[in-house]
Amino acid sequence: MRPEIAISWHRCRDQYRVDPNLSKAPAAVAEADHALEHDVVIAELGFRAAAMAHEVSTTGGIVTITDAIGRVLAQWGDPETRTVADEANLAQWFCWSEGAAGTNGMGTALMSHGPVLIRGAEHWCQAFHDWTCAGVAVRDVVTGKPIAVLNVSCWRTELPGTVGAWLGNAATMTQRVLRQRARNDGAELMAAFAQARSGSSATLAAVDPAGRVVLADDAAGVLLGIPGSSPVPDPAVRWRPELPEFIQAARFAAEQAARDPDWTGSTQIVTRLSNEPTSISFRPVFLAGHLVGNVVSFGVSEGNPLPRTAEDVPPRTQPRRMVATRENRMVLLRTPEVSFAQSDGNDVWLSTDEGLLRSTSPGLDRLETELCDSGFLRVHRQYVVNLSRIREVERRDKGELVLVMDDQARTMVPVSRRNTPTVRRALEI
Repeated sequence: MRPEIAISWHRCRDQYRVDPNLSKAPAAVAEADHALEHDVVIAELGFRAAAMAHEVSTTGGIVTITDAIGRVLAQWGDPETRTVADEANLAQWFCWSEGAAGTNGMGTALMSHGPVLIRGAEHWCQAFHDWTCAGVAVRDVVTGKPIAVLNVSCWRTELPGTVGAWLGNAATMTQRVLRQRARNDGAELMAAFAQARSGSSATLAAVDPAGRVVLADDAAGVLLGIPGSSPVPDPAVRWRPELPEFIQAARFAAEQAARDPDWTGSTQIVTRLSNEPTSISFRPVFLAGHLVGNVVSFGVSEGNPLPRTAEDVPPRTQPRRMVATRENRMVLLRTPEVSFAQSDGNDVWLSTDEGLLRSTSPGLDRLETELCDSGFLRVHRQYVVNLSRIREVERRDKGELVLVMDDQARTMVPVSRRNTPTVRRALEI
């Protein structure tokens, strides 16, 4: 069994408890919570799916689009196959998330950061073993959350040989549109920052909905542990503050503002410069009716207070175990057993006491978020390290830092220039 299938089955059995004897997908009972601009993405995918429908239908296939919760929105393709699909509720308004229908092309794509292929008996539910499916999710380039899935399914036949390339191209072209929109959003945040700067003496930062910083003044840069006065509108390189509490507050503020455009809020955080809490306020910024982020003022308390109690705020994900794969087995690791994580394309590899293992995490950013409160730190675009497993720190001629880990190979992990101040503070060097 392929590792990605084993991981999906693990979720279906232990997390979702999906009945393997399920014969039909259930009706969708929830609405996808997405911004209006994501409708443009779904329409774009619909255009591409309709264009591909003829080629797919000649081999008995169907093309399906779902939203972010796995609800089928539209379908094209071979009429006979669609009739068979209707018997399993592979049709509009039925839900094909993993939690609803087990391992399948659409639901498993929502859990993955790349194309997925589910063949026959790899489906969790036996009733779907006659199907072969391939799907790919299109994700928001800022938050990483899925927006929609494009999927091709065949009943008792093989998928067309061009499906993989077609799905990849459709996702790439759609993501390209999203990246350009995100850069425009970043430019709008920078303009809002400049406007706020002209009318206020407060320390300021412009933050996107994921809690990453597009622009901060020098004082805010020091508080957040990032370079000040360095604009980064491109979502791929925006600054990530070293304060998890700030990121959590920024994400909560974005969710509130997306629901209520008139919302403003405030809270308090502790920075590395002081043990006393610092007040911060959030003012949302919109472009053409959709939220692009918030301008954050430090030392200011205006608007609705953000919730502070454990009852008000959903608990952060605190993995007691990290899940990795070795051949066809899953390995459950305690965090102290992991020295560092390294990204390799869409894969994440863990250096552990048992050697190098492939993580089940769908990306290094996700793993970083899960582990930021467990003694792990992002030190490079490709590395997250366990601070307690650093054995030595080497300083190179031009001031670069290299971390020598205490794994068996004494691996040397580079520290990027932008992360060097954060690493120095974390290690108190």
